[in-house]
Amino acid sequence: MPQLYVLAPVEFNSAAPACDCAAHRFGNAADHSERVRRYPSDMTDAEWAVVRPLLPVPGWLRGRGGQPEAYCHRAMLDAVRYLEDNGIKWRAMPADFPPWDRVYAFFRRWHDHVLVREFHDRLRGRVRQKAGRDVEPTAGVIDSQSVKADAVVGSDSRGFDGGKLINGRKRHVVVDTLGLLLGVMVTAADIGDRAAAKELLEQVADAHHRLELVWADGGYTGSLVEHCLAAFVLVLAIVKRSDDTRGFVVLPKRWIVERLFAHLMRSRRLVRDFERRTNTAEAMVYWSMTMITTRRLTRSRPARA
Repeated sequence: MPQLYVLAPVEFNSAAPACDCAAHRFGNAADHSERVRRYPSDMTDAEWAVVRPLLPVPGWLRGRGGQPEAYCHRAMLDAVRYLEDNGIKWRAMPADFPPWDRVYAFFRRWHDHVLVREFHDRLRGRVRQKAGRDVEPTAGVIDSQSVKADAVVGSDSRGFDGGKLINGRKRHVVVDTLGLLLGVMVTAADIGDRAAAKELLEQVADAHHRLELVWADGGYTGSLVEHCLAAFVLVLAIVKRSDDTRGFVVLPKRWIVERLFAHLMRSRRLVRDFERRTNTAEAMVYWSMTMITTRRLTRSRPARA
C-alpha cells in the first residue's frame, strides 16, 4: 500500500512556501505562482486539511526515481476535480491550472498505480469513523446503472441494454449502508447484472473481509445467491418489489445505492461515458466519490438520520 504523506517538519525549497504539499516542500512547485481558488469544485482550506495527510507519498520522494514534481499537488487535485465536476475535455483545462498534459499525466499515474482507489478508501474510512461506524463495513448494497456512451467508446466495450434501451456502458457498484462506494466495475451495457456481480462481489469480498450481507434487487436472483454463499461466504438478500404495489415506492436498502447514482450524475463527466477504456471510467467514479467524501468530512453539521 502506498505510504502516507510525511508530516515531520523539514526545510522548504523556498523561503516562504505558499502551500504545504510535498511538491512545494520537496519538489519544484515553488517555481510556479500559486493559483487563486475560484471555482465551486476547488477544495476549501478545510477540505485540504483533511485531504493532505491522506495523500500517497510520490515515488520520487521515496527514492524510486523520476523528477521532483513541478506543480502543486493541491492545484493538480483541483484540476482533476474541475474536469470531473464540469465535464470538460482535457485540452479545455482553464489556463489558471497547470498545463493539461501535466494534469493528465498526474491522473494517469494515480490511475496506473491504483493511488486514486487507495486515496478514496482512506477518505471513506474517515467518513465511517465520523459517523460512529467501524472502518470496515459488514453489509452493503449492489446495483447497476446504464449510461449512454460517447462516440469515442469502441464497439468492444459498449453494448445495448434492452431493458433500459440504452446503447453504452453499465456501471456495477457495491456501496455500504452509508452509501459510500466499496467497489465499481464498468462493462458494456449488454452484460447481465448477475454475470458482472460474480466478478465484482469477488473483488469486494477480497478487499472487505468483514462483509457478510449484500442486498440486491430481483435482477440478481438465481444461482448467484448460492454462488455468493459458497464462494465468498456472503449472504445475498433479494429485496423484491411487491406485485400489488402501484406507483413509486421506496424499497428498503435499495434506495441507498440509488442515491449514490444520483450523486454521480451531479458530476457532468459521468452523465455520459466519455472514456475510451473501462478502467479509466472506473477511475472517474472514484474521483467523483472523493469529492463527495471530502465534503461530507467538512460539513458543518451532521446529516439527518
